[in-house]
Amino acid sequence: QVQLVESGGGLVQAGGSLRLSCVASGFTFSSYTMGWFRQAPGKEREFVAAIKRNAERIDYADSVKGRFTISRDNAKNTVFLQMNNLKPEDTAIYYCGADREPYTYRKPYERADFGSWGQGTQVTVSS
Repeated sequence: QVQLVESGGGLVQAGGSLRLSCVASGFTFSSYTMGWFRQAPGKEREFVAAIKRNAERIDYADSVKGRFTISRDNAKNTVFLQMNNLKPEDTAIYYCGADREPYTYRKPYERADFGSWGQGTQVTVSS
């Protein structure tokens, strides 16, 4: 079955960095667009970044452009999110997701476009 396991979250001061990882199994990873969403307390899950199968297309939410970098390693079935210059408003649970269809890229990405999710990893940024 499809499994996505995130790691790398934690507590960091404003201006700091974290690198999230998501290891996938149970499907042909290289055939799917992968993405990151986040959900802060009391808010809807929102798009952060998406990366096409071979990284030929990447998109970011405006709020993270220039600070976050999404990447993937198809040989290791892993997608990463490098987060630099973190701000308190980045505090959220970060979820890794896979597009619900292979060989597809959408813009913009909505929560419903992802068919599989990990359990999430908490990122807390203190001021």
